[in-house]
Amino acid sequence: MRLETERLILRQWRDEDLDDLAAMSADLEVMEWMGGVLTREEARAFMDRAHASFARHGMGRFAVVTKADEAFVGVTGLMPGHEMLADVLASFTDMSWVLRREAWGQGYMTEACRAVIADGFGRLDLPEITAMTAPANLRSQAVMRRLGMVAEPSLDFDHPLYPDGHRLRRSLVHKARR
Repeated sequence: MRLETERLILRQWRDEDLDDLAAMSADLEVMEWMGGVLTREEARAFMDRAHASFARHGMGRFAVVTKADEAFVGVTGLMPGHEMLADVLASFTDMSWVLRREAWGQGYMTEACRAVIADGFGRLDLPEITAMTAPANLRSQAVMRRLGMVAEPSLDFDHPLYPDGHRLRRSLVHKARR
């Protein structure tokens, strides 16, 4: 599975991507809104889950690289919503993204996410796509607005992974619909 935009290639993971993913995933500032940094082993497990999701569901998290030189810039893609959220959100398709710090401010994630949404509504025939973030994550909320996603305050919830008072506890829900 592969998607292309004007400047980017979204592709399935290769073994040689592990160093780049592990380096990005170890950056505290980059992973601030993702629940914390990942070890190299956790980054490998992330890649394995993406492969399994593509095989099982036809969707998963892509490695995002530039067309010009195949430099790794981040991750985006769709996954079936996590079962731990079944009590707060009915069946949903989750879109998320993370971008290495050196690629911030260049419009890469908006460009990549537009391709993911188009694929979700086209090839996958999804009726809607959901994205979530913490109230303080203004950068992701700005990407959601640029993508035309609509805030759904009635669906906002407290994430079960985080205790009361944790800055990631509250999750704001945005949706893109066909």
